[in-house]
Amino acid sequence: MTGMGSVKHTELGAFLRSRRARIRPADVGLPHGPRRRVPGLRRDEVAQLAGASVDYYNELERGAGSQPSEQMIAALARALRLTADERDYLYHLADRPVPASGGSTSHVHPGMLDLLARLPSTPAQVITDLHVTLVQNPPAVALLGDHSGFRGARASFVHRWFTEPEARRLYPEADHVGQSRAFVADLRAAAARRDAKDTEAGSVINALLDASPEFAALWADHDVAFRREDRKRLQHPELGLIEVNCLNLFSEDGRQRLLWFTPAVGTASAGLLDLLAVLGTQEVTGPTP
Repeated sequence: MTGMGSVKHTELGAFLRSRRARIRPADVGLPHGPRRRVPGLRRDEVAQLAGASVDYYNELERGAGSQPSEQMIAALARALRLTADERDYLYHLADRPVPASGGSTSHVHPGMLDLLARLPSTPAQVITDLHVTLVQNPPAVALLGDHSGFRGARASFVHRWFTEPEARRLYPEADHVGQSRAFVADLRAAAARRDAKDTEAGSVINALLDASPEFAALWADHDVAFRREDRKRLQHPELGLIEVNCLNLFSEDGRQRLLWFTPAVGTASAGLLDLLAVLGTQEVTGPTP
């Protein structure tokens, strides 16, 4: 990473400090603690939430160090619950272009992040309407796998579902046909909801029409339906088959949704989901439902 101009880097540090000072630990799902000496979050807490080292974050606040990547800026914006305008300003201070909406560094509405923080023991994640995972809590990573490393076309799980066979391995094979139909119908609904000038959804659809005969055949059926709630069977590598209810909360514009997973009634899934906290995160690439 290249170095930053001293003035902007100083402003970046000051801006981070000001945003850190306004957040209470409870706002981001952290305990207050009996001996807290700062009004907001500590530096180490912001580093933890953003997935950065404490030394690196300290350098940023001091106005020193190297230019943060776009992924790190997005992580800091989420950790500090920045508004869209504040997030854009952070990119400006870091001399990085504001990324187009829809990618893995898209801005997540602070309200959704707040809800996510209030579900510490429930698998939950925020995805876009094109099934790009934006943020996951630890139980969701343990249940579904870590989706933070995908970029470009592969960031969309719908793209991976139809182009990478290994993306399907957490669903029992008997459920693949139904999942494929549901993904295609959901994608058509998402594309229809977007502005006529939007090109992002069209790009995903055209790439899949070229790459996947299965997708092309299902697309020709013209099914359209948002996935508002669902019952799923997930084949976990350690716990075996887990049946869950997948519930959705949509943002006002429909471009983001908070998914959370609860045990299906009449199954042993409640106990299995409790075990996720014991097992911790799994090194698997699971599906974005």
